[in-house]
Amino acid sequence: MAAAFCSLHQGPSLKKLQYYNVRQSYATRSYPGARTSNVSKKSLMCCCTAQNFACGIRISRLEFKKGIQCWRAFSGSIANYADNAYESESGEDVPKATLIWRAVKLPIYSVALVPLTVGGAAAYLETGIFSARRYFSLLVSSILIITWLNLSNDVYDFDTGADKNKKESVVNLVGSRSMAFIAAYSSLLLGFAGLAWTSMGEGNIHAILFLACAILCGYVYQCPPFRLSYQGLGEPLCFAAFGPFATSAFYLLLGSTSEMSILPLTGTILSASLLVGFTTTLILFCSHFHQVEEDEAVGKFSPLVRLGTERGSGVVKVAVAMLYSLLFAFGLSRALPLACILLCSLTLPVGKLVVGFVEENYKDKGKIFMAKYFCVRLHALFGAALASGLVAARAFQGYFS
Repeated sequence: MAAAFCSLHQGPSLKKLQYYNVRQSYATRSYPGARTSNVSKKSLMCCCTAQNFACGIRISRLEFKKGIQCWRAFSGSIANYADNAYESESGEDVPKATLIWRAVKLPIYSVALVPLTVGGAAAYLETGIFSARRYFSLLVSSILIITWLNLSNDVYDFDTGADKNKKESVVNLVGSRSMAFIAAYSSLLLGFAGLAWTSMGEGNIHAILFLACAILCGYVYQCPPFRLSYQGLGEPLCFAAFGPFATSAFYLLLGSTSEMSILPLTGTILSASLLVGFTTTLILFCSHFHQVEEDEAVGKFSPLVRLGTERGSGVVKVAVAMLYSLLFAFGLSRALPLACILLCSLTLPVGKLVVGFVEENYKDKGKIFMAKYFCVRLHALFGAALASGLVAARAFQGYFS
């Protein structure tokens, strides 16, 4: 917008200025008229050309300078977006549609998509079979489970007072704790029923046990009487739920065939599940940067409350470095195909972006709340690259082995 505004007066005015300067230059040098010799005319033409060229350079510099000023204004607007967005959270004029969008937390649903997709890709690598019907059935059930996690988290944080001033809390938006509670546990029942139906249909009891463990991790993470997230144990539970438990369960379900109802848990799926758990946990860790004071006030001792934001930013740097170190270690040990290493390496700039953003803004409560969305981007892209690498390793077995 700033760039568009600045460009309104650049075109015609500058052209008129150039025309005026050239005309003035021609008038001051050509008044002798017909008495001018051919040599003088050539000199005159050269002078006019030089004057015109110099004028053009001055105008180009002026345009460039104005362009830089406009870009700085536009960049400043982008830099202040997160700050303004956060400040508006506590304002009274936030549109309800915006609050609803924040409450839905649509980007966070990538944590349902990535374990399923990576597990399915690992199963395809082993069997060469993919069931779209089974995949989408599991996806719907997984989305319902994540909906339960989000809604119940708002309900129980409302009970403890952690969401007292959080306008985008579902409880605060609908004005009814009981309604949010019923919606949460209805989603849980429907989601678990879908997962159980798919597991029983494939005759895979191991998968449903893994999924039950993943859901149990989610329950003890936030629900009474456990609320282990208040003791700083949320990140380990998140890692176990979305990594080894969920990803391995989806691998077992999507790899079941009439010849082999239960796939072996190979080093490939275990390595992939660890990486998925790692990126998912990073989202949870960074989601607490902007609410350290609020968490501490209600007795929620998350890792960031215990460490502080400065040391927390160092943890993010170490975590991202460890993520890619594990990736290359799994590649060297041949636990993961070469295609996974190559494709996941392309996400390194996104990892650096996460680290740079957190290191630069961990002191700024108005901007650091965007850190979790940078982590969601890393999680989604890394997961897509990992799944694509597993599929490519099957499709091009002669090249990526």
